[in-house]
Amino acid sequence: MNIDWSNLSFSYLDTDYNVRCYYRNGKWGELEVSSSNQINIHMAATALHYGQEAFEGLKAYRGKDDKIRIFRVEENARRMLSSSKGIMMAEVPEALFVEAVKKAVSLNKRFVPPYESGASLYIRPLLIGTGPKVGVQPADEYLFLVFVTPVGPYFKEGFKLTSVAVMREYDRAAPRGTGNIKVGGNYAAGLRAGMLAKEKGYSAVLYLDSREKKYIDECGPANFFGIKDNTYITPESRSILPSITNKSLVQLAKDMGLKTEIRPIPFDEVDTFEEVGQCGTAAVISPVGRIDDLDNNKSYSFSKDGEPGPVTKKLYHKLRALQYGDEPDPYGWVTILE
Repeated sequence: MNIDWSNLSFSYLDTDYNVRCYYRNGKWGELEVSSSNQINIHMAATALHYGQEAFEGLKAYRGKDDKIRIFRVEENARRMLSSSKGIMMAEVPEALFVEAVKKAVSLNKRFVPPYESGASLYIRPLLIGTGPKVGVQPADEYLFLVFVTPVGPYFKEGFKLTSVAVMREYDRAAPRGTGNIKVGGNYAAGLRAGMLAKEKGYSAVLYLDSREKKYIDECGPANFFGIKDNTYITPESRSILPSITNKSLVQLAKDMGLKTEIRPIPFDEVDTFEEVGQCGTAAVISPVGRIDDLDNNKSYSFSKDGEPGPVTKKLYHKLRALQYGDEPDPYGWVTILE
């Protein structure tokens, strides 16, 4: 195996095995191991026609002790349960989810990047409706699978300042839609705006709420946060995906002595922030140096020296230290593979 670990992009690379489980006749079967990267699916499967599909994203890290650590797998299991309920799919039991993830990582240990390579093993649990339906209704059969792939940073800049754009003509999700669950349709809805932003040189779109275009929602594929007055502030909204990384950062911010606020954030407040960032499993933390409001020809800067702010830096290094096992894990967030 000849992989340049330090220069991996965030893209798919085949590994040895994936893990699958089928839901049929009202119950889940046994976990199966496959070496194929293909699945057979009925042409009338609900996943293809009615969007019965949900997924998760989490990572495994190799520490300096060579042990492999999976970050917050139970939280991902619970979030997939929420997604399943949201679009009427069979619910994957938490124990089955965790077992499948651990098995997929264990079978592909040789693809877990080395410590300090800047890369990690991305884990993708996927749940799809496979039962054929022509009428709009839930399937009666489902496939749950977990595959893994080694990845580099989600944003090619890594932990360096990026710029994001506000474009009010695009919405990511409706307030009472599926924005708060992790289904593929949310990402399809953001493709056009996201690609347009990248063509203009931005890392992501900063979406405002779709009802009033007044409040900050998500930042492309990640959650938004701002720092000011020794406070970590992140939006509260019914259309935002609850990021497990963001949830972790809220806890770490409290432990660092910061106040924390989860509340609606008017976009008019953005120029009062001392630091801004976007966070998620793929990105971890991507510090934002500038927000451009393209509709009003306004720009907001969050760095005086071209470097991420001190609080963002501290949060990033603390989180990474926990993920790699460089510091003790007082929260029970890390699962170590035996």
